[in-house]
Amino acid sequence: MFSRRKISMKYLVLLLFSVYANMVLAQNHIVALWQGKVPNSKESDIQEKQKNMSARVISKVVDPKLEVYLPSSVINTGTMVMICPGGGYGALAFDKEGTDVAKWLNGHGIAAAVLKYRLPEDYTNEIPHLSPLMDAKKGIELIRSNAENWGIDPSKVGVMGFSAGGHLASTLGTHFEDQNRPDFMVLIYPVVTMKQDYTHNGSRENLLGKNPTENLVNRYSNELLVNSNTPPSFILHSGDDALVPVENSLQFYRALKEKNIEVEMHIYPYGGHGFAMGLQKGRLSHWRELLINWLRGL
Repeated sequence: MFSRRKISMKYLVLLLFSVYANMVLAQNHIVALWQGKVPNSKESDIQEKQKNMSARVISKVVDPKLEVYLPSSVINTGTMVMICPGGGYGALAFDKEGTDVAKWLNGHGIAAAVLKYRLPEDYTNEIPHLSPLMDAKKGIELIRSNAENWGIDPSKVGVMGFSAGGHLASTLGTHFEDQNRPDFMVLIYPVVTMKQDYTHNGSRENLLGKNPTENLVNRYSNELLVNSNTPPSFILHSGDDALVPVENSLQFYRALKEKNIEVEMHIYPYGGHGFAMGLQKGRLSHWRELLINWLRGL
């Protein structure tokens, strides 16, 4: 009896140590995007704001960063996803559409980095619409430069975005240079177009201003900019999305198909907008399994 208890206690200690070790490995660390002066920024006394600390929503971003989450080495697949939270280009749903998703991905052996990108505000940016994409490009470059340290494959680095973060992700996937091209895109109820027929007007006004030129609208209507080098894409939307019409995803899907880009799209009949992981949305929550299977098949 004594030896059995001793063995059980030894097993329990080892189990607890293993759980603790995995927790430590999966803990986040924060990396600044830029060293020195942030490009395209201007001096201001604006300070970053956070509300609801249990599910952070961040605004007034002046110091862009990557919040990095790494899986344990036991299950690491070498894949990494940079996540762009949504918020209409006016704020960042940083936990709901960022860190919660990163932690879930870690459970499947996928590294993740949540991008705290600058918002296109007049008082902190020289040319406001340039800053989000500058930060996204830099984020991909920074991830690849740390690939060896973080145990990832630099050819398996993708971008994921929700809502306006989906617009930023699809902008990165259509406006890249060689060094910051994502290897895949995951677009969740994304804003894609800036044309007034199907855009999200809040995102459009925050990014482009109240009266943008036609050239600027076309520049950020990403369905117009798909080319043969656009990366493979996974798209998810709800047909009853009243904020960001499903046509954003449908148009982007058609553009990808016309260029023979691999694309998988799932349209659910319900879910509305902003469901994130969909944990309270019945079968809609299974989109996560569909994504994991798609990533494994790339």
